[in-house]
Amino acid sequence: MRTLTTTEEFHELAAHKPVVFMFTAGWCPDCRVIDPIMPDIESSFSDFTFVSVDRDNFIDLCIEKDIYGIPSFLAYTNGNEAGRFVSKDRKTQEEIEAFLTNLPK
Repeated sequence: MRTLTTTEEFHELAAHKPVVFMFTAGWCPDCRVIDPIMPDIESSFSDFTFVSVDRDNFIDLCIEKDIYGIPSFLAYTNGNEAGRFVSKDRKTQEEIEAFLTNLPK
Protein backbone atom coordinates (compact mmCIF):
# COMPACT_ATOMS: atom_id res chain seq x y z
CA MET A 1 0.00 0.00 0.00
CA ARG A 2 1.37 3.36 -0.91
CA THR A 3 1.47 6.19 1.62
CA LEU A 4 -0.07 9.58 0.91
CA THR A 5 2.54 12.34 0.91
CA THR A 6 0.55 15.50 0.08
CA THR A 7 -3.01 16.76 -0.03
CA GLU A 8 -2.47 17.50 -3.71
CA GLU A 9 -1.64 13.83 -4.26
CA PHE A 10 -4.94 12.89 -2.60
CA HIS A 11 -6.91 15.09 -4.99
CA GLU A 12 -4.93 13.88 -8.02
CA LEU A 13 -5.47 10.20 -7.18
CA ALA A 14 -9.15 10.74 -6.37
CA ALA A 15 -9.68 12.47 -9.71
CA HIS A 16 -8.06 9.89 -11.96
CA LYS A 17 -8.02 6.40 -10.45
CA PRO A 18 -10.26 3.91 -8.75
CA VAL A 19 -8.70 4.44 -5.33
CA VAL A 20 -9.36 3.48 -1.73
CA PHE A 21 -7.88 5.68 0.96
CA MET A 22 -7.37 4.01 4.34
CA PHE A 23 -7.26 6.59 7.13
CA THR A 24 -5.10 5.34 9.96
CA ALA A 25 -2.60 6.35 12.64
CA GLY A 26 0.44 4.70 14.17
CA TRP A 27 -1.05 4.83 17.65
CA CYS A 28 -4.40 3.27 16.63
CA PRO A 29 -4.72 -0.33 17.93
CA ASP A 30 -7.68 -1.14 15.68
CA CYS A 31 -5.63 0.00 12.68
CA ARG A 32 -2.77 -2.30 13.66
CA VAL A 33 -5.20 -5.24 13.86
CA ILE A 34 -6.17 -4.88 10.17
CA ASP A 35 -2.65 -4.12 8.87
CA PRO A 36 -1.76 -7.83 8.41
CA ILE A 37 -4.90 -8.53 6.36
CA MET A 38 -4.58 -5.54 4.03
CA PRO A 39 -2.14 -7.18 1.56
CA ASP A 40 -4.64 -10.01 0.96
CA ILE A 41 -7.46 -7.51 0.53
CA GLU A 42 -5.36 -5.43 -1.87
CA SER A 43 -4.58 -8.44 -4.03
CA SER A 44 -8.24 -9.50 -4.08
CA PHE A 45 -9.34 -6.00 -5.14
CA SER A 46 -6.54 -5.11 -7.53
CA ASP A 47 -8.82 -2.83 -9.59
CA PHE A 48 -8.24 -0.25 -6.85
CA THR A 49 -5.13 1.59 -5.79
CA PHE A 50 -4.87 1.50 -2.00
CA VAL A 51 -3.38 4.49 -0.21
CA SER A 52 -2.66 4.84 3.49
CA VAL A 53 -3.45 8.27 4.97
CA ASP A 54 -1.98 9.06 8.38
CA ARG A 55 -4.71 11.08 10.05
CA ASP A 56 -2.18 12.91 12.25
CA ASN A 57 -0.33 14.20 9.17
CA PHE A 58 -3.52 15.10 7.28
CA ILE A 59 -5.92 16.34 9.95
CA ASP A 60 -7.25 19.14 7.71
CA LEU A 61 -8.01 16.61 4.96
CA CYS A 62 -9.79 14.42 7.52
CA ILE A 63 -11.92 17.38 8.57
CA GLU A 64 -12.63 18.27 4.93
CA LYS A 65 -13.73 14.69 4.21
CA ASP A 66 -15.60 14.15 7.52
CA ILE A 67 -13.25 11.40 8.67
CA TYR A 68 -13.40 11.48 12.46
CA GLY A 69 -12.94 7.82 13.37
CA ILE A 70 -10.17 5.47 12.35
CA PRO A 71 -9.58 3.12 10.74
CA SER A 72 -11.84 4.39 7.97
CA PHE A 73 -12.00 3.86 4.22
CA LEU A 74 -12.94 6.39 1.54
CA ALA A 75 -13.22 5.25 -2.09
CA TYR A 76 -13.27 7.21 -5.33
CA THR A 77 -13.99 6.15 -8.90
CA ASN A 78 -14.12 8.44 -11.92
CA GLY A 79 -13.39 11.46 -9.74
CA ASN A 80 -16.43 10.92 -7.52
CA GLU A 81 -16.79 9.53 -4.04
CA ALA A 82 -17.91 5.93 -4.57
CA GLY A 83 -18.35 4.94 -0.95
CA ARG A 84 -17.17 5.28 2.60
CA PHE A 85 -16.73 2.90 5.48
CA VAL A 86 -16.24 5.43 8.24
CA SER A 87 -16.55 4.80 11.95
CA LYS A 88 -14.45 4.54 15.07
CA ASP A 89 -15.13 0.79 15.32
CA ARG A 90 -12.71 -2.04 14.58
CA LYS A 91 -13.31 -3.50 11.12
CA THR A 92 -13.08 -7.16 10.17
CA GLN A 93 -11.71 -8.53 6.92
CA GLU A 94 -15.22 -9.63 5.99
CA GLU A 95 -16.63 -6.14 6.58
CA ILE A 96 -13.88 -4.48 4.54
CA GLU A 97 -14.31 -6.96 1.68
CA ALA A 98 -18.11 -6.47 1.71
CA PHE A 99 -17.60 -2.70 1.50
CA LEU A 100 -15.17 -3.06 -1.42
CA THR A 101 -17.37 -5.59 -3.24
CA ASN A 102 -20.25 -3.12 -3.31
CA LEU A 103 -18.23 -0.24 -4.75
CA PRO A 104 -18.83 0.77 -8.38
CA LYS A 105 -15.76 0.27 -10.54
